[in-house]
Amino acid sequence: MSKEFEIAREFEVDATPEQVWDAVTSGTGGWLWPTEAPEPRAGGTGPFGSEVVAWEPPHRYTNRVEDVEGISQQTLNQLDYTIEPRDEGRRAWVRYVHSGIFVDDWDNQYDAAGRHTDFYLHTLRQYLTRFAGRPVTAFATFDGPEASSAADAFTAVARALGLADDTAEGARVQVEGPDGKPLDAVVDYRNPYFLGLRTDDALIRFFGRNHWGHPVGISVHDFAPGADAEADESAWKGWLNGVFSQP
Repeated sequence: MSKEFEIAREFEVDATPEQVWDAVTSGTGGWLWPTEAPEPRAGGTGPFGSEVVAWEPPHRYTNRVEDVEGISQQTLNQLDYTIEPRDEGRRAWVRYVHSGIFVDDWDNQYDAAGRHTDFYLHTLRQYLTRFAGRPVTAFATFDGPEASSAADAFTAVARALGLADDTAEGARVQVEGPDGKPLDAVVDYRNPYFLGLRTDDALIRFFGRNHWGHPVGISVHDFAPGADAEADESAWKGWLNGVFSQP
């Protein structure tokens, strides 16, 4: 049965309103995934065939789409960003509202969307405060094999990285990356559903979508000069397949 939803979040960040504006309109590859920059006017075309409903740089941006391409469980989708200056413009306050209509499996969809929102907005703040001014060089995102849909799959991923069950956010760690190579990182986000690793040159995101009946996913936002998206995907996909003993 179709039912409306709304997910609203507010936060402050050590970045200017202009930096936040650029991140949510043209720099999405650094924290979410690369999208086409919206046509800079109300009534213009936004990402995924949406319409730009509000365009007031650097304070208000809204896009809306009636039929969500590739997502059968959802029809209407709207994203709204309100950005206000704090500390004489040195910092920003952000209100983000994601609303729309889910047409199937409402409770599961809403739970997943809310938890993903928290992780994505955390990654936005990491991008703004840790990689300000550095364009993303390569972006890769992919899902694991079907075996990674199992109930204990995300626990297996963390252990394969070499993380203890009680390794908490903020810990500096050396994880076992692709090809068994050690990787120095900070655990910038961790809960039973998601894991974020931050290195000097990348934000590596692990998605425990097995909690909602889907395979585990990984996204890599790579800021290193000369980074290659295909190489990042091949390396980390091989690592993830190896966790679940897939060729």
